[in-house]
Amino acid sequence: MKLFHLVLWRISLALIVVLSLWAGFFYMKIVDEVNDEVDDTLEDYSEELIIRALSGEDMPASSNGSNNQYYLYEVSESYAMTHPQITYRDEMVFITEKDETEPARVLMTIFRTDDDRYMELVVYTPTIEKLDLLRAIFWWIVFLYILLLLIILLINVWVFRKNMKPLYTLLKWLDGYQLGNKNTPLENITQITEFRRLNTAAIAYAERSEKLFEQQKLFIGNASHEMQTPLAICRNRLEMLMEDENLTEQQLNELMKTHQTLENLTRMNRSLLLLCKIENGQFADTHPVCLNEVLSRYLEDYKEVYAYRNISVTIEDSGKFCVDMNDSLVSVLVTNLLKNAFVHNMDGGFIHIRITPSLFEISNKGDKALDSERIFERFYQGRKKEGSTGLGLALVDSICKSNRLQIIYAYTEGRHLFTITRQE
Repeated sequence: MKLFHLVLWRISLALIVVLSLWAGFFYMKIVDEVNDEVDDTLEDYSEELIIRALSGEDMPASSNGSNNQYYLYEVSESYAMTHPQITYRDEMVFITEKDETEPARVLMTIFRTDDDRYMELVVYTPTIEKLDLLRAIFWWIVFLYILLLLIILLINVWVFRKNMKPLYTLLKWLDGYQLGNKNTPLENITQITEFRRLNTAAIAYAERSEKLFEQQKLFIGNASHEMQTPLAICRNRLEMLMEDENLTEQQLNELMKTHQTLENLTRMNRSLLLLCKIENGQFADTHPVCLNEVLSRYLEDYKEVYAYRNISVTIEDSGKFCVDMNDSLVSVLVTNLLKNAFVHNMDGGFIHIRITPSLFEISNKGDKALDSERIFERFYQGRKKEGSTGLGLALVDSICKSNRLQIIYAYTEGRHLFTITRQE
């Protein structure tokens, strides 16, 4: 979620809570004020009626043309003692003048006359329709909320575009930054202290990364020369020693095993160095190349190897699958897939290759699925295969990632399936 959306979402939730609480408080205060005014009117009216009743004057008609109405009747002493002297409440009453039932505020007063009789006076007057008031407040709150939300949204857009511009400038620069390439300097002038510190930290980090990158490239180059030479010398000496006619058969076997180990070590060293170079982006020289042509160039040599295990090869070519890639990496990609199809195949099995303008797919017969979550890890081999370094598929995966390709493994219908497509 973007920062802008997160802030707007939290502000919206806060507004809903605040405005809802405010609406409830506002409603209660309005009702309180209305009831207070109505109660004062009822008190004055009831006081006037009680004075008339106690002084023996004629009482006005129960409905005197106004909305105020009253009832006066005698109650028992026990009733008067067990009920409050003054009571206020809201009721739905029939208004004679309006000939309809409306909400009203009711005042009930119990008093004693001079002859020790107890009288109860009930006075009521129509009041506001609280449900209508609640609806009106609700819709005004909804209108106010939408208005505030739109205003806050516009303010937030303006604030974010104005104040967060340095952050997005820095992010754009970081997205386009590539180690080892000539990058444009960061131009991000801002008065905000935090963003200035962030710019300084990003530039310092980029400089440290460039230095480490150069050191790593230098190390890889030196290691490539320094390690290959001793390995080659050891192999040559072993080969010379193996030509000695005085060696016993057992000694010759041990020397052959040592020579094979050195061969494996040499291949592993080359593969690791190649992986490092790929990940460091040292194969920048790219041009359009079609995998169809590279496949036809190497497949003839591999068919001779496949023939030793009676493995048949079929090709389904429906178009050219072309990508921008370095020539060396294309060769490594195709040959490693061809080798993998041989290593993980069965005697008398098959290899099927399908090429379309949108994918390159190679499948081979297999008796058991490989671990799809670990198959592209370095040195993962599943079941140990003789002569395998466990780096072939790791190289394929690294080449695909560095050239905006995607490789997917699946095991279906008794065959291993590797599919290469372009990343969207």
